[in-house]
Amino acid sequence: MEQNQPNKGQINIDLPEDIAEGIYANLAIITHSRSEFVIDFVKMLPGIPKAKVKSRIILTPQHAKRLARALQDNLKKFESMHGAIKEADTDMPFSLGGPTAQA
Repeated sequence: MEQNQPNKGQINIDLPEDIAEGIYANLAIITHSRSEFVIDFVKMLPGIPKAKVKSRIILTPQHAKRLARALQDNLKKFESMHGAIKEADTDMPFSLGGPTAQA
């Protein structure tokens, strides 16, 4: 057996440096058709009504279901270690309008 070959059942994954940095997103928009799920990761900034899609991921329905299960499993593990994640009262991370009035 050659030493360069991965063990059976293992996948050798390359993570380029620019991808490893990640991209910040504070909103995800999910749409689907009969054959695919599309997840657009969006970065919204306070006071700026136009948001920009930073990344788009296209998945088969089967992979979307696996992703949903994996996220659910990881959320349970995270909360068991760090406590419940508090959800915001609103769907948006902040107001899209200009500055809010303060008294």
